[in-house]
Amino acid sequence: MAILPYSNIDESLRGLAGKAEGFGHHAIGGLHGDVYCVTSLADDGCGTLREGCRRKEALWIVFEVSGMIELSTSVRVSSYKTIDGRGKKVRLMGKGLHLKECEHVIVCNLEFEGGRGHDVDAIQIKPKSKHIWIDRCTFEDFSDGLIDITCQSTHITVSRCHFLRHDKAMLIGADSSHYMDRCIKVTIHHCFFDGTKQRHPRVRFAKVHLYNNYTTNWGIYAVCASVESQIVSECNIYEAGDKKLVFKYLTEKAGDREEGSCGSIRSEGDLFLNGSQACLKSEVDCFKVDEHYTAWSVQPASLALKETIQMCAGWQDVPRPQLD
Repeated sequence: MAILPYSNIDESLRGLAGKAEGFGHHAIGGLHGDVYCVTSLADDGCGTLREGCRRKEALWIVFEVSGMIELSTSVRVSSYKTIDGRGKKVRLMGKGLHLKECEHVIVCNLEFEGGRGHDVDAIQIKPKSKHIWIDRCTFEDFSDGLIDITCQSTHITVSRCHFLRHDKAMLIGADSSHYMDRCIKVTIHHCFFDGTKQRHPRVRFAKVHLYNNYTTNWGIYAVCASVESQIVSECNIYEAGDKKLVFKYLTEKAGDREEGSCGSIRSEGDLFLNGSQACLKSEVDCFKVDEHYTAWSVQPASLALKETIQMCAGWQDVPRPQLD
């Protein structure tokens, strides 16, 4: 089995803080705050997740109960929060989390399923949020997207998450009129895109680093580069089902440009299985990852890595670490 990065973060409760790889590596969550214990699975009120997330002070939110939380509206998460599901099995249903104009948020080891309603995403990161880390969560079956990162939200890492039973997995960059999304920078690594149809991710304007992800049996394409996006795909595993096209390019016109353009994709060390077809463009104008961060735990794409990601992406049955 391949060795996963940040393997020592479960040794202490606050060991997550600042341990993300990639663009979200500065995220500290509620490192300097008190521990808040979720003792109720109700939608709102004393001891609920919503109550902890709305508080303005830094908090490290943990769960004393397992079960389903049926949300009537999205939970808005304020700055300097860690939502830490280790040690329990907590599933958010009905709606999801909204990270709006906040910074330093960590979301770890939760399940998201069955969100319903217009523009309802499992995790919606907009506008102008930064230093976010989404780790070891399972996402499935929402009305809209699973994770949307738009409207100048940046410096975000999504790691070891499992995406399944869904159409549009992950959108980065709102639409072609939102040219201010040129600031967006996102890292996605060790995630399992498990038969979701498209958007693994779909990108507009942003710089995105994908490494050591396993994407299989997509319904339309695996990764889409639209207007001005720059995507570095490094040592990922793409295993086709009926649809073989891995990389798709879409031309759109930025709101401040006269001519339309698509994005760029650079593929380095990717593994293409079961007849998957990269169909890369010959002209590549992508950013250099090491100009933004100098260390990341990338491994060669292999069948051993594929097996590891299948086992270790998404919610994990791990104990909650002791308070450090």
